[in-house]
Amino acid sequence: MFKSVTTPKKSDAIVLQLENMIVEGSLKPGQKLPAERALAEQFSVSRPTIREAIQKLAATGVLESRQGGGTYVTKDLSRGFSDPLLKLLASHPEAQYDLLEFRHALDGLCAYYAALRSTAVDREHIASRHIVLQGCYAKQDYKAAAIADVEFHLAIAEASHNMVLLHMMRALFELVRQHIQETLQDVSPQSKLMNNIQDQHQDIMAAIVAGEPQAAQAASHAHFAYVEEVLLEQSKEHSRLERSLRRIDMIKQK
Repeated sequence: MFKSVTTPKKSDAIVLQLENMIVEGSLKPGQKLPAERALAEQFSVSRPTIREAIQKLAATGVLESRQGGGTYVTKDLSRGFSDPLLKLLASHPEAQYDLLEFRHALDGLCAYYAALRSTAVDREHIASRHIVLQGCYAKQDYKAAAIADVEFHLAIAEASHNMVLLHMMRALFELVRQHIQETLQDVSPQSKLMNNIQDQHQDIMAAIVAGEPQAAQAASHAHFAYVEEVLLEQSKEHSRLERSLRRIDMIKQK
């Protein structure tokens, strides 16, 4: 009638804890784990137990050991968004609008739950990412700004305390970074547009800090609607320029 109670192996308990830390985002893709000795001390187990747990996670592809270089969380945990797929998406202009539509929903939810659930530590991290982003804008370093922009939105995803949202954001990191960099390069000469984007980031952060979920989600939606509007206008301008050049070329041929 009653099932016997078995004590789990210590290595299995370590595996479970490490898995939980990866899923919740405490251990990030590509992050190096502490040395075996340090882990053994933290978990109060022997080094062979730690080694066994690491081997189990390495066998599943969650961790990878580098000879003479320690153990790391596998950098490419999100294999669905592989490099070939990123290249395909990046080569199709229409995909940028699909990405914006997706981020309308994804980032809006992240902002909503960040305002609802974020801790003081989360909000401090978001603010620090925002300061870094502002510094990149001030230097007009748009390559660094693209990375800082994604890090800012990732900080918001972390503050949502929704593990699925967080890992979806991380899976899209490179695609989003590339898209943001191209967008910033296009709008950078137009200071008004750049100022508007910075103001929108400020609005999102302010609503999260104030603990206003609906306002945070609305601010996020307003931001992406604005970016989409800017991109559409740029596309129209590019088309007009191409038509003008074709007309001039035809005139020259006469």
